[in-house]
Amino acid sequence: MRRNITAGFVPLVDAAPLIAAAERGFAEAEGLRLRLVKQNSWASLRDHLLLGHIDCAQALAPLPIAAALGIGQVKVTTAVPFVLSRGGNAITLSTRLCDEIRRGNAGTTPVGARAWAEALARVVRDRDEPLTLAMVYPFSGHNFELRYWLAAAGIHPDRDVRVVAVPPPLMVDSLRAGHVDGFCVGEPWNSLAAAMDIGEIVARKSDIFPRGIEKVLAMPEAMLADQTKSKPLIRALFAAAFWCDRAENRGELAELLAMPKYLDIDPVLSLQALRGSLPVAGMPTDPDFLFFSRYDANRPRAEEALWLYAQMRRWGQLPVDRVDEAAARAVYRPDAYARIIDPPDSDDFEVITAGDDIAFDGSSVIEYLRRFELSTPFEETARAV
Repeated sequence: MRRNITAGFVPLVDAAPLIAAAERGFAEAEGLRLRLVKQNSWASLRDHLLLGHIDCAQALAPLPIAAALGIGQVKVTTAVPFVLSRGGNAITLSTRLCDEIRRGNAGTTPVGARAWAEALARVVRDRDEPLTLAMVYPFSGHNFELRYWLAAAGIHPDRDVRVVAVPPPLMVDSLRAGHVDGFCVGEPWNSLAAAMDIGEIVARKSDIFPRGIEKVLAMPEAMLADQTKSKPLIRALFAAAFWCDRAENRGELAELLAMPKYLDIDPVLSLQALRGSLPVAGMPTDPDFLFFSRYDANRPRAEEALWLYAQMRRWGQLPVDRVDEAAARAVYRPDAYARIIDPPDSDDFEVITAGDDIAFDGSSVIEYLRRFELSTPFEETARAV
């Protein structure tokens, strides 16, 4: 008898392991009937997950941590026993803004993520009205990547520009309508903006946080404890993630993602992301732009939860608090992963290091944060966002 599991997802290329598990028979092989429910915003997915309307979900890596701390949503603890993807996001600026940047850059196009940020800083300083830049959700890698990229060039994301939240499927329309001047979002929406000639990709997550954690599998503690469901699901996703990472499967995977019930887009756009060959001027193909399995990618690590906690603290979403720090660590469950998936012979995953070579030491979040000039102080009202 197959067990039914309902999982929520947002239409993005990095939903691939869930989609492959459902479409390529990996879930069925584990005795599961996996039903995927599309959510068009992270707020909607969050509410459906926390209220128990779905069994589990593709989640932004910081989202379960924020929920466990009760920041910006009801306080509900979920578990993260599996990492679905790493990388896959990019920063896109409108063609109009890019032309303005080139005019201020002696008529030349910046090359590389840092050069684009520094050139943007010159434009920001000369403007009377602040630019509006979008990310997908306050507690997201996209928010932290955009802020890190801006701050590294001396642009304060809470003083020098406006940062707003827009659901991923609405990013391109928002850019085309002129409501935002740029955005940070997962694929395929950056590539779609470039294909429509309304935006240019100027930075990739792999430039800012190489091999950075992106989407995770989040589920209630009760489901994790139910080994008749959690164990076969994680095994199915492990097999699906491995299949998704194989170069020979990319064409078929892109076709699956393109189906109307999933992304409903030209498969060429997904294929670019899977190959790491985004249309970014002057930047080579990056095979680690987005991946699902290699480098022991699926193992959740407590240090990564602390790193996400540190980004929340840096940008004023919560204060440094030892109780909060312990709660953040507890959300990620490497112990559960190890019980279900045989550990590899070696773990070659590197220390968390940003593109500017600043490494994260989880033994002291406070010392790590002191390395940055720009930050946003915490205010109590931030907990009621």
